[in-house]
Amino acid sequence: MEKQQKTMDIKARLSQFDDIRPFCNDEVEEAIEKLLSDEEFFRALRYIKPNEDREKFSAFMRTCKTKEDFKHILSYDAVMTIARQSAFSLDISGRSRLPKGNPPCTFISNHRDIILDAAFLNVMLYDVGYGMTQIAIGNNLLIWPWIYTLMRLNNSFIVHRGLPIRKQLEASTLLSQYIHFSIKELKESVWIAQREGRCKDSDDRTQLGVLKMLNMGGEGDIISNITAVNIVPVAISYEIDPCDYLKAKEYQQKRDNPDFVKSERDDLFNMETGILNDKGRIHITLGSPINESLAALPRDMGRTETYTAIANLIDREIYKHYRFYPRNYVAYDLLTGTKRFAEMYSLKDKQQFETYLQAQLDKILIPNKDEAFLRMKILEMYTNPLKNHWDTKE
Repeated sequence: MEKQQKTMDIKARLSQFDDIRPFCNDEVEEAIEKLLSDEEFFRALRYIKPNEDREKFSAFMRTCKTKEDFKHILSYDAVMTIARQSAFSLDISGRSRLPKGNPPCTFISNHRDIILDAAFLNVMLYDVGYGMTQIAIGNNLLIWPWIYTLMRLNNSFIVHRGLPIRKQLEASTLLSQYIHFSIKELKESVWIAQREGRCKDSDDRTQLGVLKMLNMGGEGDIISNITAVNIVPVAISYEIDPCDYLKAKEYQQKRDNPDFVKSERDDLFNMETGILNDKGRIHITLGSPINESLAALPRDMGRTETYTAIANLIDREIYKHYRFYPRNYVAYDLLTGTKRFAEMYSLKDKQQFETYLQAQLDKILIPNKDEAFLRMKILEMYTNPLKNHWDTKE
């Protein structure tokens, strides 16, 4: 009886998050029927499963009665299909660093790909027996109704962006309360990026605004509230970023026109490019949870100083655990005009990367194309993680 009452209380409290939460299990069947009636959904499906029989796939989807069914059967298969088609390898390390007893955690990672960072983390966590997380996704990416339905089916919660200041404060408070509720009451882990939007130059730094948001949902001081969500930093390392030329292109567009804003079509093309094109080797490293380090922080620091110290703890864990590939070392030496890392790559590695770099630059078609600037921006993307990693050693 007591357990039943607690379940009812949790469900009642969950209703306050209806605007942002994932679907509940009793909403799954209706959501699946909504997807199966959407032609745009099947058009998108054909990109990753071109030979899929629609009737068989629909029947298979209808066997999913809960979010867990959907994640473990359909989502897992879809993400691994993408990995097989567009990556040489996908693996994970650091499982032993997770807290004993597998308590729910807030995984905070660097952000490279709009969709795949969290998706790859989830399938790897599942493979090592941890379980999948809830995923934070910006409402700016929910461009079509089917994407909104699919993301909520896939245990994603919505981050509202671009609101007036007062509304944004309310939305951030609700988001923080939901994350605390998920960790403390639902006992479910969550994933959020360390910043709003992808870090286009790969100079990964946790935004203080993310930490301020996490603090809003707690009832204690900053350190106590951040401790309560059990942050585990995660380093995601892609050998190849298929969107590197698109990110460089956007840098020039914003340089030439400070008011430039990507269109919905641009976002869709970035998602499609990231999903379908070659990513080489992908490695995910789970860093050490930061709670012990949080406990050692002085309690008499100012608010900004406290947030900065917490951000530095997260960043340092991410920097320490990057995985590097020959092109990172080649890019560093090309960008700096040195041979600091010459022993880390062969002549063939260098030639292959230079050929790749030129091919990516050739894809950029914009007025007043500044190839030297674009080249520098792409080189920075592959260099900055290496620079930050070495800075932690010095």
